[in-house]
Amino acid sequence: MTIKNNRFRYALAAMAGAVAVMIFVFAKPNDFGLGRNMEIVINMMRELSLSYVDPIDSDRLAERAADGMVDDLDPYTEYIPEKRMSEFELLTTGKYGGIGSLIRQKEDYVRIAQPYQNSPADRAGLKIGDQIIAIDGKDAKGLTTEQVSSMLKGEPGSKVQVTVKHLDGTQQTATIRRERIAIPGVPYAGWVANGIGYIRHSDFTEGCYEELRNAIERLRGEHALQGLILDYRSNGGGILQEAVKILSLFVPKATEVVSTKGRTEESRQSFSTDADPAFPDLPLVVLINGNSASASEIVAGALQDLDRAVLLGQRSFGKGLVQSTRSLGYNAMLKLTTAKYYIPSGRCIQAVDYSHSQEGSVRSIPDSLISEFKTRAGRKVYDGGGIMPDICTDPEYISRFAVTLYALGFIEDFGDDYMRRHPQQQINLRTFSITDADYADFMAFMKDKKVSYESDTRRALRSLKKAAKDDRFGELSKRFEALEAELKDDTQTNLVTYRKEVMKTINDDIVLRYGYSAGMIEHSLKEDAEVAEAVKVLRDTTEYRRIITRQDTRRPNKK
Repeated sequence: MTIKNNRFRYALAAMAGAVAVMIFVFAKPNDFGLGRNMEIVINMMRELSLSYVDPIDSDRLAERAADGMVDDLDPYTEYIPEKRMSEFELLTTGKYGGIGSLIRQKEDYVRIAQPYQNSPADRAGLKIGDQIIAIDGKDAKGLTTEQVSSMLKGEPGSKVQVTVKHLDGTQQTATIRRERIAIPGVPYAGWVANGIGYIRHSDFTEGCYEELRNAIERLRGEHALQGLILDYRSNGGGILQEAVKILSLFVPKATEVVSTKGRTEESRQSFSTDADPAFPDLPLVVLINGNSASASEIVAGALQDLDRAVLLGQRSFGKGLVQSTRSLGYNAMLKLTTAKYYIPSGRCIQAVDYSHSQEGSVRSIPDSLISEFKTRAGRKVYDGGGIMPDICTDPEYISRFAVTLYALGFIEDFGDDYMRRHPQQQINLRTFSITDADYADFMAFMKDKKVSYESDTRRALRSLKKAAKDDRFGELSKRFEALEAELKDDTQTNLVTYRKEVMKTINDDIVLRYGYSAGMIEHSLKEDAEVAEAVKVLRDTTEYRRIITRQDTRRPNKK
């Protein structure tokens, strides 16, 4: 114990000495506070590690201190320890070493939730619903999804033996060679109307530019491509350089498409396209929504500022901040916000002000600070609140009840049962739907299931009833109680009320089993009102031209 403490004391002393040298060499003359606080942190770690009543994990102590340093800055600045580096790599590159499948927990076992198309898991015959009963001969009963994931991942080229129980009760043991799994940034490209192509672009991971370009080239090779819909809905962004390369497909060479400005000289950069556009005149409609953020907003906003596309949907998220990474040694990293980005009109679309977050005053950009800018053609656009589309649509209604059923696993469980009863069925991915009899089976399946769900109406009534009681409005309180008693909010009633939304969720789950994620996207297109509106705009060349040359957008915070 004494030897260990002495070693730790010496290590801390050496660290403190190193910190002192670094402060002397690198700190500015007025940075006395930085040196003082660093010394305090080192001294505090020393005292806690050596003198606290119970043993303390020094690694955990340091990790929590690092987390605390960035906790109240902004949501994007974070400390990434070594144990999370593989997760960070997956987010930025979309690649990892493994068998290529999503998994989910059900009772005592982990199941296959979705094998990626043509992945090692898919080629080995693993299917949605398969129960993983052993890995490398070790019983998998009781293992968590995190434990199973760790066992299935590994160096590309290494092998893992997986034993599964299929939905029909048969067992299979497969020796699977792990590969570098690349999650596609462009999961689907196809046709939504005669001459009108559609591409779903889901994230800006490494290599997505090549995926997008190849997808457009493939469509152009299949038929005459008269217009293209780029779907950036719920695309959370990613690598800025990929966004710049994608813009080079559509706008002239040497066009500045984004610039960044921060406190340091390094953070002040300008990014321009460096190649002649492959598709300079292809009419474009870009779909965005409230979850389109970061790099997807750069692409959408730059195309709008350059009058190169019609934007359709809802106001985007409003993330105008740029993150950079800094190595901290020992395979740890700091991801920190270093700049704001500005699209061609000069606007920054950041919607939240984090500049005073350390005083607890995070806020949306107020109307008084929103400024007007002009596109290349002179159209009015605005900063401070995301990208406003040229054509605003209402967001798709999503039933909380249907989402709850899916989150609780009931949709997937019924899908497993459906596949057992239809082992040889073939379906049309675009038109498939379960029948009324199938939905009746689902209602019967749900009869003994507990669903923790409360409708918005019941919650509102409960709140009104409490308010009436607190304000001593006795008669009103009784009326609210009577209304609450009349309100039918049980599972079977909700299955009737939200039948359309629940059926859609079931259909998506079953289509996924036949057509993977691409098939599910294709299936969703037939009832997508925004895609239909985009097709209409692309077919009306006069209206398309009017929008990109003359139509202003509205202020982002104006209702």
